[in-house]
Amino acid sequence: MRRKTDGCGLMEYNLIVILGPTASGKTRMAARLARELGTEIISADSRQVYRGMDIGTGKDLGEYVVDGHPVPFHLIDVIHPSEEFSVFDYQSQAYRLFISLREKGMIPIMAGGSGLYLDSVIKGYRMPEVPVDSGLRKELDAMDMENLIRRLRSLRTSFHNITDFTDRERVIRAIEIAQGSLNGEWDASARPKIQAFIMGIRWDREVLRRRITRRLEERTRAGLIDEVKNLNQAGLSWERMESLGLEYRYAGRYIQRKISYDEMIRELNIRIHQFAKRQLSWFRRMERQGAMIHWIEGDDCETARRLVRKAFGGVHSIVSPR
Repeated sequence: MRRKTDGCGLMEYNLIVILGPTASGKTRMAARLARELGTEIISADSRQVYRGMDIGTGKDLGEYVVDGHPVPFHLIDVIHPSEEFSVFDYQSQAYRLFISLREKGMIPIMAGGSGLYLDSVIKGYRMPEVPVDSGLRKELDAMDMENLIRRLRSLRTSFHNITDFTDRERVIRAIEIAQGSLNGEWDASARPKIQAFIMGIRWDREVLRRRITRRLEERTRAGLIDEVKNLNQAGLSWERMESLGLEYRYAGRYIQRKISYDEMIRELNIRIHQFAKRQLSWFRRMERQGAMIHWIEGDDCETARRLVRKAFGGVHSIVSPR
């Protein structure tokens, strides 16, 4: 992905991105850098947008306090878990935040592991707003999954998100968007020009496995089961819980006595490791498509500082600790 320069050979970056697989330490590194830069964080986590989903999503807000100072963050706790939050919603809100922070003279930090969210902002996916079409939905409700997927494939030849094929509601909404986009207009001039400096955190495979397992143990001890029970008692259906991520899916099945506690832990361990692999595959795909990701081994904040200083012209004050 070629970047324009300022005439002196330096890239004109206006956004810092910190990505990595689950349990890699993205939030901690982003918060420290944001504190040192005097900027704010735009979260790129597809589940932390939901209120009340704290333990299962790893929403450790304490990590946004650095040396006793709170670091401002955005797109966390913005919607009730019974509501849908689409990639369009994320992209549009992230763009508004980016523009607002840039107007304040800040270089925002976008941090998270949801590759689709990150990609939608960095690349500027063409995503016209499409309202709910009641007539179309009535027609689609009568179709089985096989025919729904066939209908979707007839409207779209490429897909940003293959999970569209695993959830009926997502398939229907994807068809609705694809159908509406055929006649919809998209104002490309309204999209801010993103020049992202991307850093990725990676660990040795076995180290990451141990970090994932340890974090799962911490979440169960912290009250994951009670959190899922409380969400259900507050009116969130088990069907909806299934779509809200692995921790909520398997904890919900355990609470319903569909699986034992040991089965829940075993399945979660396996599935979260598989999820981390898919995240890494997505990031490699981003690289193949032209994204330059500067990889950092482990939680090496000093290397991150050095990379940022170099990217932004070696101005020491950019990342001088306060």
